[in-house]
Amino acid sequence: VVDPQIFTLLTSTSDFTHLYFSYRWFLLDFKREMSYDCIFRVWETIWAATRTFTPHFPLFFALAMVTNYRDVIIANNMDFTDMIKFFNEMAERHDCVRLLAAARSHVKCLQNLVQHLR
Repeated sequence: VVDPQIFTLLTSTSDFTHLYFSYRWFLLDFKREMSYDCIFRVWETIWAATRTFTPHFPLFFALAMVTNYRDVIIANNMDFTDMIKFFNEMAERHDCVRLLAAARSHVKCLQNLVQHLR
């Protein structure tokens, strides 16, 4: 719904049914992905958003991480191994403000879609 092109790539190149490249994100609450300065902002936003916005905000933050790099992922036709390597190399180099804004935008997009379907 959010990005059909990236969905098609993820489902066609290999078994992405489990999205293994993102396991560490959820197991460690994105701690290894963000710099020390950014992680506190991310955690506080996630904690607040899960109470006021949606209990699934961490999923939208993960979606923001993928869609933020969609052009690189698509241009390089990344498979499972490439995605793990890419995100491991990007650890602590993400723009947390941009990702948080994108996550919020994804939530709003889905909320609008649901409202229009009613």
